[in-house]
Amino acid sequence: MTATSSEPRTPLSLLVLGHGTDLRSERGVECPGDLPAPSDPSLVERARAAKAALGEKVFVLGHHYQRDEVIEFADVTGDSFKLAKEAAARPEAPWIVFCGVHFMAESADILTSDDQTVILPDLAAGCSMADMAAINQVEDAWDDLVEAGVAEDTIPVTYMNSSAAIKAFTGRHGGTICTSSNAKTALAWALEQRGDGRIERGTGKVLFLPDQHLGRNTYVRELGGSLDDCVVFDPHRPMGGLTVQQLQDARMILWRGHCSVHGRFTVDAVETARREIPGVKVIVHPECRYEVVELADEVGSTEKIIKTIAAAPAGTKWVVGTELNLVKRLAQQFPDQQVSFLEKNVCYCSTMNRIDLPHLVWALESLVDDRVVNPIKVDDQVAHYARVALDQMLALPGETHKD
Repeated sequence: MTATSSEPRTPLSLLVLGHGTDLRSERGVECPGDLPAPSDPSLVERARAAKAALGEKVFVLGHHYQRDEVIEFADVTGDSFKLAKEAAARPEAPWIVFCGVHFMAESADILTSDDQTVILPDLAAGCSMADMAAINQVEDAWDDLVEAGVAEDTIPVTYMNSSAAIKAFTGRHGGTICTSSNAKTALAWALEQRGDGRIERGTGKVLFLPDQHLGRNTYVRELGGSLDDCVVFDPHRPMGGLTVQQLQDARMILWRGHCSVHGRFTVDAVETARREIPGVKVIVHPECRYEVVELADEVGSTEKIIKTIAAAPAGTKWVVGTELNLVKRLAQQFPDQQVSFLEKNVCYCSTMNRIDLPHLVWALESLVDDRVVNPIKVDDQVAHYARVALDQMLALPGETHKD
C-alpha cells in the first residue's frame, strides 16, 4: 500500500483508528499486515536481529517526540527537516525507515534520491496540525485573497509541519518553507518581497500556514510587529471570516491551525509552576500560544530546548512546554537538573505515538523478507514545487538549514 500526494484532498472524515482508508488524509488510515503483539517479550531482540540482518541497507530515523522504545533503534535523532536531510545524505541506504509522522516522511521522500524508498511504520501516524490545512482549503483561500485584491502583495510562508501538497502550493506561489528555528528569517524575507522590508510600513503581506501561533509569535516577538497587524483566516468560513478591509489592512494572515500538544499549555500552568517551584525557569516551544510564550524565560525549537538545558548548570530547575516523551528523556539525560513537564495533564503527541515497537519490528522484518511496507511516495509534480519552496528556504541568508 502506497501513500501518495498526487490527488486533491477530500474533506476530513472521522474514521476509527485502524478501520477505513483515506490515503489523502494525514490521519485515519489503516495499517495493513499482521503486527507482533505489544506484549511479545522478544520484540527488542527481534528488532535488533532484523536491523543487524539489513545492515547498511536500512537507515532508521527517530524524531525527538518518539517513544524511548523506538528511539533505541534510531540511527539518528532530531527534528523533521534535520532527519530528512540525514536521509538524503545516506544514498547508500535504499530503505529509509522514518519513525515520525506522515509529512516528515513526505519531506524525506522529496529530498532523497529515486533509488531510495521512505517507509512509515504506521500510515496512521499523521499530524493534526498538518490536517488543519487541506490543499483544497488553501487554494480556495488564495482565491479569496485574489478577490480581496491582496494576493499580488502576499507571499505564502509554510511551516515544515505541513503536507507536501501545501509545500508545493507555496513553491508555485513564490513562497518559502520555514522551521521553528528560521521562521524570523523566512518572514523577514517574505515581507520584503512585496514591500519596503520594514514592519511598520509597506505593502508586503504573508499568508502563514498552518500554525497561527508560530507565525504570530515570530512576527510580534522577533520582528517587532504589532498584534493589530495579524488576522486569523478560518477556512471553514466565507472569506476566512474576515472582511476585505481586514485582509487589506493585515500584514500577517495567519491560518487557523495549531499543534494539538503545544496549544494545550496555558498561562495558568506557567503561573502554577512559578508558585510551586521557586527559582524555576520556563522554556517553551514557539508553537505555544502567544500569552504563554510571553511569560516564558526561554523560547525555542526542539533543538534549542535540548541545547539550552544541556548547557545549563547543575541545579537548574526547568519546566518545559513541549511534547512529553522528550521532556521525560531530558529529565533522564540531565539528572543534575530538575526537569519537569509544564502541564499537569498527560500531553503526548498521540499521532507520533502510533509508531511503536511492534510497527517498527513489522517494518524491519518485512524488509528482511524483501517486502517493502508502507512506502511513502510523493507525486513528481508535487515534489518538484515542494522542492522549489524548500530550496528557497535554503537560499535564505544565515543558517537557515537548521531545525
